[in-house]
Amino acid sequence: WAKKGSATQFDEAEWFITLKKALRMEELIKRHSAIMDHYDPMKRVGLIVDEWGTWYDVEPGTNPGFLYQQNTVRDALVAGIHLNIFNNHAERVKMANIAQTVNVLQAMILTDGPKMLVTPTYHVFEMYKPHQGATLLPVWLDAERYSYKDDSIPAVSVSASRGTDGAMTVTLCNLDPSQERPVQAELRGASVSEIRGRVLTGAAINSHNTFDAPETVVPAPFDDHKVTAAGWQTTLPPRSVVVLEMR
Repeated sequence: WAKKGSATQFDEAEWFITLKKALRMEELIKRHSAIMDHYDPMKRVGLIVDEWGTWYDVEPGTNPGFLYQQNTVRDALVAGIHLNIFNNHAERVKMANIAQTVNVLQAMILTDGPKMLVTPTYHVFEMYKPHQGATLLPVWLDAERYSYKDDSIPAVSVSASRGTDGAMTVTLCNLDPSQERPVQAELRGASVSEIRGRVLTGAAINSHNTFDAPETVVPAPFDDHKVTAAGWQTTLPPRSVVVLEMR
């Protein structure tokens, strides 16, 4: 517990276990929801998740009590995984609070005196905004596995919603740090004629923004997708968060 590992200097073993633990939020919500469904089948009581996020060693030279840590592509995937899970359980999860927003733990903003930058986690929140106020669309995912040594986890995380303007938003995470992952999607009860995409990734698993280089990890246009007879398909870059808007 005293040694949590570096926020920026880590290997694939630490990448894997961090994402595996992030995926456990699905189990926690399902188990809590099952108990709540027994006593509250009408879902009058909301489930609140407080707090979630990563906790690593503080940055060298900073006050240990302030819990100041950096934020990398790994944290972007942690954020995307959690937000997909929360969205998929919107019938029960009514609030979920990241720990925290500025300068502490999995922060969205880092400051140093007059300097300020936004982190990869911030960009994931911004990219997922179309889910806000939208209607959840149920998804069924048959995902390949991302294997590391003698363990494995699903390689892809996903959730979807339809906005008040009729547009569908699909958010996808490729948890595999080194391999692309193709996605074939079948749409039922809807059709698509246009897709626009954005992607967040980095050159390495520990890519992050600094005050000297604040745009190392930023969203970019993404066009590796197309409409098919059954729905749509795409290929997710390694260690990426992708948002597709469909009309």
